[in-house]
Amino acid sequence: MATPTRVQTPAEVIPAREQLIQAYRAMYMARRLDDREVLLKRQNRIFFQISGAGHEAVQVAAGLVFRPAHDWFYLYYRDRALALMLGVTAEQMLLGSVGAADDPASGGRQMPSHWANRELNIVSRSSATGTQYLQAAGCAQAYRYLDPESDEVTLVTSGEGATSEGEFWEAMNAACLENLPLVFLIEDNGYAISVPVEKQTAGGNVAQLLAGFPNLKRIEVDGTDVIASYAALSEAAAYARERKGPALVHAQVTRPYSHSLSDDERSYKTKAERDLEAARDPVLRFPEWLVSEGILDRQGLQVIVHEVDQEIQQATDRVLRADPPPKGSALQFLYSGTVDPTSAEFEAEPKFTGEARTMVDELNLTLHEEMRRNSRIVVFGEDVADCSREANLAEVKGKGGVFKTTAGLQIKFGSDRCFNSPLAEAGIIGRAIGLAERGIKPVVEIQFFDYIWPAMMQLRAELATLRWRSNNGFSAPVVVRVAIGGYLNGGAIYHSQCGEVIFTHLPGLRVVMPSNALDACGLLRTAIRCDDPVMFLEHKRLYREPYNRSQHPGPDFTIPFGKANVVKSGQNLTVVTYGAVVQKMLQAALQVEQRNPDKTIEVIDLRTLSPYDWETIRASVEKTSRVMIAHEDCLSWGYGAEIAARIASELFEHLDAPVGRVGALDTWVGYNPQLENEILPQVENLAAEAERLLQF
Repeated sequence: MATPTRVQTPAEVIPAREQLIQAYRAMYMARRLDDREVLLKRQNRIFFQISGAGHEAVQVAAGLVFRPAHDWFYLYYRDRALALMLGVTAEQMLLGSVGAADDPASGGRQMPSHWANRELNIVSRSSATGTQYLQAAGCAQAYRYLDPESDEVTLVTSGEGATSEGEFWEAMNAACLENLPLVFLIEDNGYAISVPVEKQTAGGNVAQLLAGFPNLKRIEVDGTDVIASYAALSEAAAYARERKGPALVHAQVTRPYSHSLSDDERSYKTKAERDLEAARDPVLRFPEWLVSEGILDRQGLQVIVHEVDQEIQQATDRVLRADPPPKGSALQFLYSGTVDPTSAEFEAEPKFTGEARTMVDELNLTLHEEMRRNSRIVVFGEDVADCSREANLAEVKGKGGVFKTTAGLQIKFGSDRCFNSPLAEAGIIGRAIGLAERGIKPVVEIQFFDYIWPAMMQLRAELATLRWRSNNGFSAPVVVRVAIGGYLNGGAIYHSQCGEVIFTHLPGLRVVMPSNALDACGLLRTAIRCDDPVMFLEHKRLYREPYNRSQHPGPDFTIPFGKANVVKSGQNLTVVTYGAVVQKMLQAALQVEQRNPDKTIEVIDLRTLSPYDWETIRASVEKTSRVMIAHEDCLSWGYGAEIAARIASELFEHLDAPVGRVGALDTWVGYNPQLENEILPQVENLAAEAERLLQF
């Protein structure tokens, strides 16, 4: 069970004199940098400021305990003193404050205090609170694949407010389930902006709430005391390094400044409360302790103060002359600069063998081939393993996913490379991000598209933005496989929805939706081999359709992203579509052409939705002068609206009719088959719109 302790400080864990002096220097520098940024903000020379004041003592202790460029770090915005201890310089911090091009954390793309440094293993953080916990869990798991003998640990930090987020609890569950070498440092200053801890956390103490988590070492400490904090963190780090399990240090700190310069703490804190906090200020107390212990005298303190003040002034003078991000750089690093999945490198001719196979069988075989080729691929999600209780595999067939897409992967490659996750979608994506940041290739499954929404913060705020926000410092080329779509009786609201347009709206994310077995194989292989995050949408209705089967095209068959397939040529109408609507449109085209023998319809299967093949659309519309976009998702604000708008903007002079669109009704998919048929686009709807445009 969890082991709560309150730290006593034996003499043998007190840092050496040089370390204590280093700690004071970092504490003082952190506070003076806060003050300098406050001044610069009031002078309108920077654009945002948030301080780490009051947190410095426990942070410098962490900097003495953990090892930059060996351990891994997921810091939060108040961790200025810790970042200094790990090796980030004052000038680098101020470059972030002014948003300079040379800001090593983000190149001026993120607010200041979003610490990141590839060489030091400080992973880029977003502004979202609590999302870092799950990524840290994935990062901590990565050592098992990269160096099982390593004693590295991962440190993840936050204030107490972020522990209210669901991701914190999902990460804690994963850390204890997997016995991960993960240290949680909770810097509790008593407030989440203006909300006091007793209104934020049941009982007012998050460490006490964690009492039931197995193998979790819990330590409470006065986070304004450098020596006690050093002892606490040393104990926590040793516990994790010895692979006994995760540890949590709950450090009571202060917040003598407001949450940020956008906040005024006098609106909710009394003068008496602020005076009590001031009396515990570690930047004032620690130097007095150093003098009383004979570690430094007053003159030594003044030397440090003078040196730090001079360094900050000189750094300020330099960064105020620093260049901003160059014009034209805004689109840099949305995607990988080393692997281009749209390039001819991914053009491959199929080498067919064997019997025709369904889409689900081709996906399964492709996963087997790619896992054999690349030992860093791991597959996980809900129910994807054959059987979590491995001993039972002698008696049971095994599951391998609700649609059998991952069948046999655990049996073939072992439980480290194919395993079941808890039922927690944010946990799946967040852990995958952390693994991918370390060089592992996660191919994860969200069982139904309809349940992807708990992971939306991880997908949108984290996965899609990582490369761009870190100015190419970090990336997470995760493949997210998702079963999507309707046309299956009985799916209803929570098993039959589309919604792909929400993800095509995210810069930095590739979105793929094959319509047949051959494309599914080639596009999945490209997704796995490319260096960007990919949302791979697999239409459930198409998994076992006989008409879309294919022989296996070989273990190196790939299809470039952004290259559509003209599945039917025609002269009088272009139809742009994808997914399950492709086959329905082919059926509709046949009906329309039978009734209009002098007309032919061209059908384009986009295959990838972001990027999409504008040149093929353009060439077809210039030929036919009429165009229709058809998709299964709701019509209003749907995927087709963007293509229709672009056609109207760029190809208007080629059009002889309005741009047509067909989609689902603007409602949810219903349970009754007749209701579902009414809601989703059918062959007759597609045919009717095609004939309207042809007759216009």
